[in-house]
Amino acid sequence: MKKFMSVLLATAMVATCLAGCGQKSEGASQAAGTEAAGASTDGAVFKIGSIGPTTGDAAIYGQAVMNAAQIAVDEINAAGGINGYQVAFKYEDDQADAEKSVNAYNSLKDWGMQILMGSVTTTACIAVTDKTAEDGMFQLTPSASSTDVIINDNVFQACFTDPNQGTASAQYIADNGLATKVAVIYDSSSVYSSGIEATFVEEAQAKGLEVVAEESFTADSKTDFSTQLQKAQSAGAELVFLPIYYTEASIILTQANGMGYAPTFFGVDGIDGILGVENFDTSLAEGVVLLTPFAADAADEATQSFVAKYKEAYGETPNQFAADAYDAIYVIKAAAEKAGATPDMSVSDLGAALTAVMPEISVDGLTGVGMTWKATGEVSKAPKAVVIKDGAYVAM
Repeated sequence: MKKFMSVLLATAMVATCLAGCGQKSEGASQAAGTEAAGASTDGAVFKIGSIGPTTGDAAIYGQAVMNAAQIAVDEINAAGGINGYQVAFKYEDDQADAEKSVNAYNSLKDWGMQILMGSVTTTACIAVTDKTAEDGMFQLTPSASSTDVIINDNVFQACFTDPNQGTASAQYIADNGLATKVAVIYDSSSVYSSGIEATFVEEAQAKGLEVVAEESFTADSKTDFSTQLQKAQSAGAELVFLPIYYTEASIILTQANGMGYAPTFFGVDGIDGILGVENFDTSLAEGVVLLTPFAADAADEATQSFVAKYKEAYGETPNQFAADAYDAIYVIKAAAEKAGATPDMSVSDLGAALTAVMPEISVDGLTGVGMTWKATGEVSKAPKAVVIKDGAYVAM
């Protein structure tokens, strides 16, 4: 009901603004900068900010988001912008830390940010959502997957929610006969990891899989997984489900190899990036399966074009986080065009306008064809599975 009422109010505000906004506000004049070449004749630009880790343990995610978003912004500006206005893009590092993410948000507000594409990681994103709600700013996260991220009306996700990832993973394992006995190793101190684990176990049992071990760790004990692995091995687990991030996953694979334990390892989006972990023997990741909405080796023209541009600009193959961020920028464009938005709208009016039209748009992107959004903020798109083969992600 809260979402529904905001949509009604937003529709009225958009109509009023489009009919009567003849003068630029002070905020709009601040948006008229030199960040984007070839801006509209009055100099106004849309200012999209983004937050994520470019340093620290989760830097692979944030770097990918920043890089891919810039490619999308450059493409949009070259094609004439959004509703005839160019886009300025600025990214801030938060090291996947909640407090630093809030500081980054405030810094971007000082810059004149009107729309937030972020934050990248769940805990940091949750910390920022209350701030965007207070300001009425439209927020679209490319990769923060907890349902706690979208409790406010103004926040939407380009990625699957944690419950959806857990459920879809169990279904894929069962439907494709990958194992009958499975174990789970998860981070009980992480909202992301524990949220996926809970729905995975529920669906696995419903699908007739035997969950022989549920082993947890915390942020304070994520360097030695020998106990968890031994319990999984002793219980006869043929597959180990890892709803965790790539750094911890690389340690688990290394330690499993050292003890001669070679089950199928199955992960979700957090493992995307494991091939870039420093000093990790990537041969140990051969055969790892992960559920993801993006496969870099897909044959469609859009994926091939994006991958080629990304490789040319940054010298590496883009991961799923890059693809979600690229799509997120185009989702913002689609929503702004549907709403008839202009940069001279206040942050709250712009936020209300985009929020109102999100359930009405459909976007064909790298991570899904015909992607749509519920008023709750969840995206609807189909998952894919990839396997690591010869040091690369290959669609299954």
